[in-house]
Parts: sequence; structure tokens; C-alpha cells
Amino acid sequence: MSDVAVPPRVLRRSAAARRARYSTVKIWAGAICAGVVIVPVALARVLPLPDPVRGVLRETSLPPLSPGHLLGTDPNGRDLLSRMLFGGQTSLLIGLLAILLSGVIGIVAGAAAGYLGGWVDTVVSRLLEAQMSLPLLLMLLLVVALFGPSVPVITVVIAVAQWPEPARLTRALVLVEREKPYVAAAQTLGLRRLTIIARHIIPNILSQALVVVLLLLAQAVLLESALSFLGAGVQRPYPTWGGIISDGRELFVTGTWWLVTVPGIAIALLVLGVNLLGDGLRDRVRRAKAVKP
Repeated sequence: MSDVAVPPRVLRRSAAARRARYSTVKIWAGAICAGVVIVPVALARVLPLPDPVRGVLRETSLPPLSPGHLLGTDPNGRDLLSRMLFGGQTSLLIGLLAILLSGVIGIVAGAAAGYLGGWVDTVVSRLLEAQMSLPLLLMLLLVVALFGPSVPVITVVIAVAQWPEPARLTRALVLVEREKPYVAAAQTLGLRRLTIIARHIIPNILSQALVVVLLLLAQAVLLESALSFLGAGVQRPYPTWGGIISDGRELFVTGTWWLVTVPGIAIALLVLGVNLLGDGLRDRVRRAKAVKP
């Protein structure tokens, strides 16, 4: 039987090609949405911005596009753009540190539970169930109230709240990986179980686990903003997105709408961008795993 070449036009119309194009669109859209927020925040200390803590009383409650104040000012005369960018540094720093810590805890715990099984799997599974049965925000508020609203405390609290997601995924992936021939070959060669987990299993599932960890960034920023909004986050006068919204919520009805709208748009763009980027990368990773021999 002679080989029949599939026309490129048919390949472009295939379901796999459509999914690939869709994932590319999501990656680009997510990168743009997140970049619009993250890039100015990262450059806040090199931009010519007013002091985010000290204000000028004669410039109170200026609307956006006022001279010298692109996004306006708050009732204390503080530049909103400056507070947004410096507050974003605090929110993103806490979010990044939290997902890094939760990712390490989740991947290590999930890999140990999936490969070792037995009592290790039982303990990790019960901890996962206990963690997911607790009301998340109330638990965060309780811990912050006990230990104080500092950046390290908030970071650890959010990380502990988020570790079940990467742990569950890692455990499921390791349960599949441990049945593959390369693991049996490593066991036959006499490698220790920790060596097999660290050098062979985790590298094979790390890309999928990291995508889930990336998706947790949006949740971490939302949690930090919620804590700041409720007064349990980084304390004033240092700005955070949740704190800016909290300060402006009572003035929203009086016409000072930008104090709530601008940080709300920034949070929405960041969350949307991270979710789109994570979804697109997850599709790419799944497709790469599917075609891998």
C-alpha cells in the first residue's frame, strides 16, 4: 500500500491543530494581561513616582488624568498610581513566596504519598482532607490574628492554605509514574526510594505540577488582597491592593470611584492573565506528554 500524504489544509482544520492554536492564543492573551500589571509593578522603584506614603493635602481626591497624577489621588493627597505600583510589589511578593513554599510542600508531600504509600499516604491524605474541609478565609484570619499581620506570617499562612492543590496532583501523577518500566529498572538496580523519587519521578512530573503552582498565584494574590481589605494584611500606611480598596469603599458613593475601580481592574487583569497563561501552558504540557513516546 502506498503512503498517502495528508494535505496541510486538512491538518490545519484538525481538532489537534485547533487546540494548539487555542492554547497559543490563551498563552499570549494571558501574558499580555499579566504583563500589563506585572511590568509596571516591577519597575516601580525606578520610575519617577511620588512617595506612596506621604501625600499633599492640597491635592486631595483628584480625579484620574489630573496634572501630575495619572490615576488621581486619594483623600490624603497620595498619588494613586504610586500606591498601586508599590502596593502591587507587596501583593506580588507575598503571592510569589507563598506559591514557592506551597509548591515545595505540596510536591514533596504528594510525591512521598504517591510512591511510598502505606502510612505515609494515609497521613498525607488525611491532612489533605482536613485542610480542605476548613473554611479557608476564616482559618487565615484566625492565624493572622494569633501571630500578627506581618509579611512572613501572611506568606506562610497562604502557603499552608494552598499546598493541597499541588499535593493532590503530584500524588496522582506519581501513582501513574511508579508503575512505569523505568521505575522498576531503577528498583532492580538497587537505587534507594528517595533517590528514585528525587532523580527520576519528580523530574518527569515537574512540568505538570509547576503549571498548577503557577495557577495558585492568582489565588494567593486574591487571598492577600482579601486579608488586607479586612484589615488583617500588611498594615497601613504601607499600601496593598486590598488596603487601597478598603480605604476607598466608603468614598465610592461620594464620587471617588477611582480608589476602588483602579486596583480592582489591576487585580482582575492579573488573575485573568495568570489563569489564561496557566491554562494555555497546561494544554501544551498535556499535548507534549500525549505525543511523547
